[in-house]
Amino acid sequence: MTAAAWLLALRAIVAREVLRFVQQRERFAAALVRPLLWLLVFAAGFRMALGVSITPPYETYVTYEVYIIPGLIGMIQLFHGMQSSLSMIYDREMGSMRMLLVSPLPRWYLLCCRLLAATLVSIVQVYLFLLIALAFGIAQPAWGYLTVLPALIVTGLALGAIGLLLSTTVPQLENFAGIMNFVIFPMFFLSSALYPLWKMQESSLLLYQICAVNPFTQAVELIRFALYGRLEPQALGWTLLTLTIALGLAIRGYSPAKGMTPRRTGAGD
Repeated sequence: MTAAAWLLALRAIVAREVLRFVQQRERFAAALVRPLLWLLVFAAGFRMALGVSITPPYETYVTYEVYIIPGLIGMIQLFHGMQSSLSMIYDREMGSMRMLLVSPLPRWYLLCCRLLAATLVSIVQVYLFLLIALAFGIAQPAWGYLTVLPALIVTGLALGAIGLLLSTTVPQLENFAGIMNFVIFPMFFLSSALYPLWKMQESSLLLYQICAVNPFTQAVELIRFALYGRLEPQALGWTLLTLTIALGLAIRGYSPAKGMTPRRTGAGD
């Protein structure tokens, strides 16, 4: 296979994912309404000031609305990663996924292209969310809109890989929604997306330990520091480890030997 064929496949998969997202206007609106509701309604009931002495990487005291922005960014990427995996299950049932995976290109490459496409779409959603938040007077440092981009790529890939892995374990489309909620909400609430880890530690040591090992916490902290032009090596390392493990297991789950999701057959088949 030539390099042109590899690039053509990447471009086609990315274009298909973008067109699917743009054409589904309800999905586009829901992707923005959900975090905006949390930002404008939920945060209004939990106003507080957070400072550098207790909540790095902030250099001055910030409002709660500013604090939860990274958590809501992570929510956008987590939800989109799961929804992208939901569409993969649909494609698998309709047969289009099998047509894609029997192409001459390596299966791992096609899955990585799909993951990259989902990540790019989630990044577009994130910047639209930041733009709307800015219109409501909730701003980040000017350089933070650029320095956060590499972090968004890493976190988008990691959270999308978790969704990709989850799709290998679900045999039917109807079962995925319940399982998706079972994964999303514990990951979101048991993290530093809404409250600093020190508050979790004050409440419960066990709760703090669960939040600390949650891969979503590491993704949120990576975004939070990146918005202020700083790198958090520990968060980066754990997020990359999550990406490596989840993507590796997902590729194995979609391998021909595994047969993606085995189907049940009757005795007479």
